[in-house]
Amino acid sequence: MSSSAHAFARRASELSPMLPAAAPPGNIAFDSGHAFPGVLPDLSVEAATALAMYRAETLQYAPRTGLPELRAWIAQYMTSDGAPVSAEDILVTNGAKHALELVCRLLLDEGDTVVMTAPTYFSAIPIIRSYGATFIEVRQDHAGLDVDDLAGILDQRRRDGKPRPKFIYDVPDFHNPTGVTMPVDRRAALLDLAAAHGIAVVEDSPYRKVRFEGASVPSLKALDHRDIVLQLGTFSKLMAPGLRVGWVAASPALVARMAQLKTDAGSCPLTQRTILEFCAHGRLTQHIARVQERYRANRDRMVAAVRRDLPDVSFVMPHGGYYLWLTFPNGVDADELAACANRIGVTVISGSRFFACGDARHPRNHLRVAYSHADEQEIDEGVRRLAAAYAAVGNGAPAAAASH
Repeated sequence: MSSSAHAFARRASELSPMLPAAAPPGNIAFDSGHAFPGVLPDLSVEAATALAMYRAETLQYAPRTGLPELRAWIAQYMTSDGAPVSAEDILVTNGAKHALELVCRLLLDEGDTVVMTAPTYFSAIPIIRSYGATFIEVRQDHAGLDVDDLAGILDQRRRDGKPRPKFIYDVPDFHNPTGVTMPVDRRAALLDLAAAHGIAVVEDSPYRKVRFEGASVPSLKALDHRDIVLQLGTFSKLMAPGLRVGWVAASPALVARMAQLKTDAGSCPLTQRTILEFCAHGRLTQHIARVQERYRANRDRMVAAVRRDLPDVSFVMPHGGYYLWLTFPNGVDADELAACANRIGVTVISGSRFFACGDARHPRNHLRVAYSHADEQEIDEGVRRLAAAYAAVGNGAPAAAASH
C-alpha cells in the first residue's frame, strides 16, 4: 500500500517519510549525549541475580507503577536530596522522555500552551508538539529561565483573556543545551509565579548528580510546598542510557492517572531489578564519583580545545552535565556550519533545533557540542575538525572530508 493511501493522524502528517541520514563512518560524535563507554558499569552480577533469584518477578509483567522496592529506593534517593517524597509519589517509566510523554498525556489537550525556555532541550519539543500544544518561549540568561520575562507574558495573557499555560517545562540543573544552572532565588521566584497563576512546573532533572564543582542547589521539587512540581528523573546519565529506566515524581493522584495512561503493561522488570540490585548494595555512590571525574576531565579537555582552536567562540562554563553551548560570531549560519562539520568528520547539532517556535528572530550562530562520549584524543581532533569547518564556512571555500 502506498503512503498516499494512509489518512495520517495530525501528529504524523508533517513528519518526514524518511529517517535522518546516519553520520558518515568514522565521524567523531559530539551530537548526542551518549555515555562515555569507560564508565558504563559492569552489571553482570546484578543481571544474573535478577534472572536467577528474582526470575518469577523479572520475567513476568511488572506492576504498572514499577517494582515497589525500586519506587521506595527512588523515593529515599530523592528525600536524601532534599525532596521528601514517598514510594506512592513515584511512577517508574521507560526513561525520562517516556515520563515527559506521560505528563503530556495527563495534562495536554489540543490547543493548550506550554512554556519553554529559548533555547530548550530539543527532544522535548516534538514530544510536546505531538499532543497539539503550542509554545510560549521565554528568554534565558546566565541564571536560567527569565522569571520577569515570563511574568510579563503571563500578565499580558491574563489581560487578553487567554487561557493559562498547562505547564512550564525546564531543565534547571546544567540546562540542556546551555549548561547554566538556575540559582535558588530564581527557582523560588519561578515557583511563586507558577503558583500564583495556577500552572504546573515540569522539572526535567537528568544531570543533577553530574556535578563537577560547587554546592548543589535545591531542586524545584525540594522547594515545592504547593505540590505543583512534577519531577522527571532517569538512570540514563548516571548509569547507562540503554537500560531505559526513569521516573516521574508527583502526587499519588497524578501517579495513579499516569499509570493508567501507560500502554507498556509495566516497564521492564528485569532492568528495574538489575538497577535496584546495583543501587541497594551501595554501588551507585562510588559510580557517581567515577562519572563526575570522567566527565569533568572531558569538559576541561573540550574547553581547552575550544579556547585554543576556536578563539572567536564564546560559551558559559558548565559546572556539570554533558554539553557546551557555543556562540559563534554574528553572521555565522550554524546550520551550514554543522553540515560542513559533518562532511569534515565531526557530528554536531545546530542551535536552531533547540528553539521551539523556530522564530526567524532567534540567533542562528549557536552549536551544541557534547563532551560526554568522546575520549580526550577524539575531543582534540573533533574540535580541530570543527575549527576547519568554521574556517571553510567563513571564507566560503569547500571543506574537504577528513581521512579516517
